[in-house]
Amino acid sequence: MAERIHKRTRNDHATEVAEDYVEAIAETISAKGLCRSIDLVQHFAVTHATVNNTVARLQRDGLVTTEPYQPIELTAAGKQLATASRKRHETVQAFLEAMGVSSQTAAIDSEGIEHHVSKETLQAMRRILKHGWPR
Repeated sequence: MAERIHKRTRNDHATEVAEDYVEAIAETISAKGLCRSIDLVQHFAVTHATVNNTVARLQRDGLVTTEPYQPIELTAAGKQLATASRKRHETVQAFLEAMGVSSQTAAIDSEGIEHHVSKETLQAMRRILKHGWPR
């Protein structure tokens, strides 16, 4: 059992950065019409080298396309991952707020929780948000 728990946590950590980046790229494209590396540097408060390395991994994994000095675009798989990440984030944040957590704290906490919440727990959160707390 412990091995299974730790394996899932390691897998969640492995996808966390990709999820954060595709979500940020989608948000930036939605807000500005395109996403450049500098947008991600500013969003994550990291160096250009960090963004370039991460974008190269995302490109290798088929989540983004880009060329030197060109905007970053999401592939169909990248868009799908960004949408799923955004929905999961919104559910976790809404659930925390429904529990009485302040909006600011819920926004911060949901950023970490969203990557580690199971499908079962996420479904339970959605059920409670839709139908209320069980009595």
